[in-house]
Amino acid sequence: MWVSYLELTAWLSARSQSQFTARVREAFDNCLNFGINTVIVQVRPFADALYESQYFPWSRFASGTEGVHPGFDPLEIMVREARTRGLRIEAWVNPYRVSHNVSANPLSQNNMARVWLNGGGNHAAQSANGWVVFNPASEQARNLIINGIREIIRNYGVDGIHIDDYFYPITGTDFDSSFDLPSYQAYRGGGGNLSHADWRRQNVDTLLRAMYAAVKQENPNALFGISPESSLDTNFNRAYFDVEKALSTPGYCDYIAPQIYFGFQNEVQPFRATLDRWNALIKVSGVKLYVGLAVYKSGYPDSWARSGSAEWQNNTNLLARMVQYSRDASNYAGFILYRYDSLFNPEPAVRSHVQREAANLLDILN
Repeated sequence: MWVSYLELTAWLSARSQSQFTARVREAFDNCLNFGINTVIVQVRPFADALYESQYFPWSRFASGTEGVHPGFDPLEIMVREARTRGLRIEAWVNPYRVSHNVSANPLSQNNMARVWLNGGGNHAAQSANGWVVFNPASEQARNLIINGIREIIRNYGVDGIHIDDYFYPITGTDFDSSFDLPSYQAYRGGGGNLSHADWRRQNVDTLLRAMYAAVKQENPNALFGISPESSLDTNFNRAYFDVEKALSTPGYCDYIAPQIYFGFQNEVQPFRATLDRWNALIKVSGVKLYVGLAVYKSGYPDSWARSGSAEWQNNTNLLARMVQYSRDASNYAGFILYRYDSLFNPEPAVRSHVQREAANLLDILN
């Protein structure tokens, strides 16, 4: 189960350790009773931390103001409550993303992105509409990200590190194609001969391999997993993540969890063909396929599906059918549901629909 910062923000809204603990206990009990064995909690959504960190400031979602200690450690509580229930717990981090709107949500003085933006250099970048990201070309930014991974494994003993689809900034960020041009020109000036696009893919490559190595050095039994968006073209040409290379070469990940958020009737990316394509990409022995499923679409129209736009409204057994189909894939090892509130706290308009969908999924899990 993905537990995003959106859920965690609500659980932390009272700034109360006791209330947060109660919400965690309720949520983890719900997951356990549903048959979920792993919770993936988003503890570093914006170059901030929902845990004690020497590299990243306390998240504003924990205390109301970035950099201010909330008085307790949310990740510590979640790890303890997961362990009590026999749940696995993985820490979900966003390596590159810093802010959606730096004007509305100012960075704290000790946020390295702010330090780097104010000090010049090429370690962080800001777009015209206020997005801020770490520059994937920056070795210093990469080292910061890796050090942050190490401390989570070392200090909290989580079962894994999980990242999603935020690689090079794409949709909605307003970064133009030249935001990293000075870094690329420096690379070419130093004798590099890769194209701009291939160089970007190399930067993502380097980070992923370093993250994987850091996890294994800290704890060989901990997992490193990646959840990219499902379009291979978008990954390769816009996010600059070479999925095919990562899944055919050892040392990138323990599992891949593509976000296959599409129905069987989707005209653009039908579920079966998309699942088959991802399964076939895995060439490294031991790399597992976990299928990301879109609980949040249940009961709603999906206009992007074109002629299949009503599929999520007309059916209440899609998740069950998706799991049943996925079980035949040679590398399939399980599924991940996006996200906790979509299953356990759906909007009133679709609540009964989601409950029927959940019951049908439970039927095939028991």
